Amino acid sequence: MMIDNDTLRYDKMVENALRGVVRDTIQEVVDNGLPGDHHFYITFLTEHPDVDIPDYLKERYPGEMTIVLQYQFSDLSVDDEFLKVSLSFNNQPELLVIPLEAISIFADPSVNFALQFQPLADDGDGDDPEPDEDDDAPKKKSKKKKDDGEDKKGEVVSLDKFRKK
Repeated sequence: MMIDNDTLRYDKMVENALRGVVRDTIQEVVDNGLPGDHHFYITFLTEHPDVDIPDYLKERYPGEMTIVLQYQFSDLSVDDEFLKVSLSFNNQPELLVIPLEAISIFADPSVNFALQFQPLADDGDGDDPEPDEDDDAPKKKSKKKKDDGEDKKGEVVSLDKFRKK
């Protein structure tokens, strides 16, 4: 998580920690079910290389897709890398496999809580040039923020801006 030997990547550390909140929240639901009025809106990048969803959904939702976990879902599981859930589309159950790093927004409107994430890269070199090559519209917005000045500060401000307490 370092740009070079002189710079710690706090932005990536914070992103990873907050993705841990998403993972722990989903695990709590796997273990105990959804309490009260809690429900989740999860937006993810459909073109992420490790996303595994039916082709017709990728075609229908190029770039991003939002799913809702509230009443009708099954086979929910989560580990350190992936969220898996079965949802019904046109009365046909489909298993969605979503890498946690592909999640761009996680929200629980019942308690006015939301997290927005910047795309993560596995290479650890700090500049993340590979993910930007196949940008979709939402990623281009965050890319513009990075190009406008101090990218690490922009990413942290972006997280704080969309977190609700």
